[in-house]
Amino acid sequence: MKNKIIIVLANYYPEITSELLKGAKKELAKNGYSSNNILIIKVPGVFEIPVMISKYIEKCKAMIALGCVIKGKTPHFEYISSSSINGIMYLSIKYKKPIGNGIITCLNKKQALDRADNKKINKGAEAAKAIIGVLK
Repeated sequence: MKNKIIIVLANYYPEITSELLKGAKKELAKNGYSSNNILIIKVPGVFEIPVMISKYIEKCKAMIALGCVIKGKTPHFEYISSSSINGIMYLSIKYKKPIGNGIITCLNKKQALDRADNKKINKGAEAAKAIIGVLK
């Protein structure tokens, strides 16, 4: 498992995160990582990503966090986004391992779909590129 890339996928918006996952897997495949080298772990939402990363970070080569937070009418958006991203950054620094941040934070669903579009810019693919760049 030490040579695997682990993708932690928040499944709260599956129509969006499935596209982020496709983008990440496509980018990893372009760089020589087959499906045998990738482990996908699903969690209910973005807030659960850091705890799952902390559980597996010593058992892999690198990790990718994929998820989506869409702003609502309360400050919940800011709390979830900040807490999750700060947790991921802390773990990456503490363990000195790359964690690609493919968590998109958007004002509405259209923005989220645009950022997950595999024909445009896909933030899942960008997160995969980031870890590949650090691993080289």
